[in-house]
Amino acid sequence: MAAPWAVSGALWERVEPLLPVRPTSRTGPKPVPERQVVPSILVVLVTGIGWEDLPQELGFGSGTMCRRCLRDWQETGVIDQLHEVLPAELNAAGQIDWSRACVDASHVRAKKGPETGPSPPRPQQDRLEAPLICEGGGIPLAVTLTSGNRNDITPLLPLVEKVPPVRGRRGRPRRQPEVLVADRGYDHDTYRHLLRQRGIRPLISRRGTRDTNQPVRWVVEHILALLHQFRRLATRWEHRTDIHHGFLALACGLICWRRLPHRMR
Repeated sequence: MAAPWAVSGALWERVEPLLPVRPTSRTGPKPVPERQVVPSILVVLVTGIGWEDLPQELGFGSGTMCRRCLRDWQETGVIDQLHEVLPAELNAAGQIDWSRACVDASHVRAKKGPETGPSPPRPQQDRLEAPLICEGGGIPLAVTLTSGNRNDITPLLPLVEKVPPVRGRRGRPRRQPEVLVADRGYDHDTYRHLLRQRGIRPLISRRGTRDTNQPVRWVVEHILALLHQFRRLATRWEHRTDIHHGFLALACGLICWRRLPHRMR
């Protein structure tokens, strides 16, 4: 069984065209090939070890260099593009359920970095919130970052608008579902009205009533549980928000990759 950070040839065929061309230099040490850098970043993501603890005797690159590559790829949109390419393939295979989408947020402890804040359950701890939206089958479409002391509903509309145009089928790319399902934390009539203005029917449980959406919402809770299996995402250790967001988007891309039918790998 291959290691969880192993990059297969089929996955590399999708990643390599997205990477920026490195400028040629006649001085300095020879740069480590990107084919070697990507597994190094995945080791940090999967195991949660520090950049300086990368085992170079196993062929991984320098932690400082790998961190710099992740920073550059996040700034140039490489990781977000990967998270657009894979859903397009899933859409072409008929794996995207646009009849509904589910939204929820993950709360993790933040050891470092800005854009964090205490959450009501643990006011003595700084926490980070990662709102996520997935389609009806549990494929992540978009994810954002915000501080743990903000109301869950505040980033709802920016999250919906962040869903990229998903290609893969004839006609215009699609980027919004027919129905949006959420729990009682998103109960607000103003946001229901704003969703309807965008052509999305809200299916949000009311406060003080029984949550009847649980049989549908389990898919987004399952995705959040999968994200927490990436040890680097269980606690925020990165001071830079873009680095942590790069890890988060990369994890979502890997989840999409694992959902591709075997015939497409």
